[in-house]
Amino acid sequence: MSQILYYSTNKKAGKVSFRNALLKGLAPDGGLYMPESIPQFTREEIAALSTKEYYEIAFDVAKKFLHDLIPDEELLALVKDAYNYPVPLEKVYEKNYVMRLDQGPTASFKDFAARMMGRLMQYFLKQENRNMLILTATSGDTGSAIANAFYGLDNIHVVILYPKTEVTDRQRKQMTTLQKNVQILALDGKFDDCQALVKQAFNDSELDYLNLSSANSINIGRLIPQSMYYIYAYSRLCDITRDEEIIFSVPSGNFGDLMGGLIASKMGLPVKKFVVATNENDEVPEYFKTGNYKTIVPSLNCISSAMNVGHPSNMARVVALFGGVMNEHGEVIKVPDMDKMKEEMFTISISDQETLETLKKVKERHDILLEPHGSVGWTGLRHYFNMHPEDRRADQVAVCLETAHPAKFPKEIHDILQIEPELPESLKGLEDKEEQFIAIRNDYPAFKHFLKENY
Repeated sequence: MSQILYYSTNKKAGKVSFRNALLKGLAPDGGLYMPESIPQFTREEIAALSTKEYYEIAFDVAKKFLHDLIPDEELLALVKDAYNYPVPLEKVYEKNYVMRLDQGPTASFKDFAARMMGRLMQYFLKQENRNMLILTATSGDTGSAIANAFYGLDNIHVVILYPKTEVTDRQRKQMTTLQKNVQILALDGKFDDCQALVKQAFNDSELDYLNLSSANSINIGRLIPQSMYYIYAYSRLCDITRDEEIIFSVPSGNFGDLMGGLIASKMGLPVKKFVVATNENDEVPEYFKTGNYKTIVPSLNCISSAMNVGHPSNMARVVALFGGVMNEHGEVIKVPDMDKMKEEMFTISISDQETLETLKKVKERHDILLEPHGSVGWTGLRHYFNMHPEDRRADQVAVCLETAHPAKFPKEIHDILQIEPELPESLKGLEDKEEQFIAIRNDYPAFKHFLKENY
């Protein structure tokens, strides 16, 4: 297998290795790194996955990308350490499932990417004997997952920005109660404002001495781990020797999760359709309808708070995957193959009202407890089947991604169902821990001053 190089979606920066793409985060031209080629699984390799544990499947995926950078035995140790928790596939009815990605240390799907990425960064930084400052914007679960994954590392400091009024108390406390090498900033603004400040810092040459990198889904190191659970789900529910295809419904905010699925598909996973379900921030469904991409500024504040994104960074990658170019401002420089995009993806926007109604219906009809993000995904899947009855078959496998534990959204659950979701071990005791965070205004010079004064 030859080395895979990574190019910038803005097409104005040189190609780099995975190591450099991971540690840099954002390309110097403001674009996002993408693999120049995507390695393939053979049908035989996919068939063989059915007998493997999750960490073994993760190793097989990671090895396709990292074979020339990390020896097999060390890579296997990294993934085994990262993925030491279950990945339940909960049957709802017939062959429709919810994949619960909420069993990790912060009860969020972000654990899958953050834990692997943290271990990879530490591995490479130790080789080079250098330090790094991670800057990350979060709309909810990314922050707690990154804070947990990087907590206590000697050679990495972390600064996380979150919109102070748009995360739940539990999401906030998972970040603000760690401290040590983790600094939390509460921004007087929206998630998109947090993300804009982070990107501006990356492009500021006066901060080069800080050795900045990112740990949210603008970093390619997040996306490869996120392809793994799609492949795992297929290995447990489908049989490639019978040419079975799978449908995934993906609640989407910054579109990193969807990109992980698209990478898995391009590796050879037989995906029939991706249902791309957003909340009322509908810039992407509208783009698919009209061919005109318009950002939403400011983004709308919906109950599925982690998806309150008016311009998903990873749309630049989605567009690149289909032959187009979109810059960091959401301007389409080169139109992608829209017909092919629509062939592979079904996009839909779900209202808050419908989100809550679905949450209630699924609990009453199937005794399955979702949270707002998973409810958006399940609602999107129902819409897809209603509009494509030919796929609403008893033998069609469909998986909805449940991206966070319901206990992270106790108010929403209680308001609609009058029950208190049971706390997983990872969330117990948060209320008793001391919080530390700094409130800052939405102003780049102030943010830059903070970084220069403290790091």
